[in-house]
Amino acid sequence: MAAAEMVELWRGGLLESTHRGHAVICDEKGEVVQAWGDPGRVIFPRSSCKMLQALPLLESGAAEAAGLTDAHIALSCASHQGSALHVNMASRWLADLGLGEPDLRCGAHEPYDRAERDRLIIGHEAPCQLHNNCSGKHSGFLTTTRHLKAGPEYVELDHPLQKAIKAATEEVTGEASAGYGIDGCSAPNFAMSVAGLARGMAKFASAAEAGSTRDRAMHRLTRSMAAHPELVAGEGRACTELMRAMGGRVAIKTGAEAVFVAIIPEKKLGIALKIEDGNSRASEAALVAILAQLGVLDASHPMAQKRLPAPQTNCRGLTVGELRLASGFL
Repeated sequence: MAAAEMVELWRGGLLESTHRGHAVICDEKGEVVQAWGDPGRVIFPRSSCKMLQALPLLESGAAEAAGLTDAHIALSCASHQGSALHVNMASRWLADLGLGEPDLRCGAHEPYDRAERDRLIIGHEAPCQLHNNCSGKHSGFLTTTRHLKAGPEYVELDHPLQKAIKAATEEVTGEASAGYGIDGCSAPNFAMSVAGLARGMAKFASAAEAGSTRDRAMHRLTRSMAAHPELVAGEGRACTELMRAMGGRVAIKTGAEAVFVAIIPEKKLGIALKIEDGNSRASEAALVAILAQLGVLDASHPMAQKRLPAPQTNCRGLTVGELRLASGFL
């Protein structure tokens, strides 16, 4: 099935670009409620699946044994900005485990947060692994690894942690993984269909606080993210701003190459979408449109309007174009 036209960029009254993609909404039974493009399109979920990767942290008892708060749980699902807030929290987390930055296996990159980046430059300091946007996830990985008394190379495919993540991923999505790739942070990323990813998010959405071990884990992960949106991404980021706009009713998570998911507990729905060309402006706009259609996001909210319809301005502040929904999408 062909990808659906979802988002367009207009300039000077002419269509300049079209973003095509795939999106699926699933209900608590795993049934497809609505779909665009090809629900069976196999994708790498990238960072949108961090809630799946965090399941062993809770299910193994590692989180409870380490005394992790909901803030820690939110950071374990984060693709953060590397701000002082994120870096300091990850640093304290590791110290409480008796570990440190060298124990991480995510690698270092310059922080996305401008204030922290400027602080490093002024102080002639190099960024470290704590600045990596995945350092919270990896702190969770280390917490689980220590609890399991497993080896230090926790990103290796045959490590007990990654085996547990793969098993949990396949169980929750209801399908065998189509393969794996290595993510930017060096961890395996298990491929799945867009429908499988949406099915998994619907299970998170319908998980009961008083249910099974897995239900309790999914419930806590979802609620922790929604309660601490500033930890999941950071100021100015879509995940943080849109979760705030929805008042903690919905948990959302982006992934590289224009993947996005949403977990809607009040409707027991899960959403997954992928924009074919990997453009995040389009994935944000498409997600806003779907959330507004479902009635969980006010389309007139400034954080929604920031993304759809999104005026395109140039360096002088002149409005030169607009991002719009493609005709026929929604």
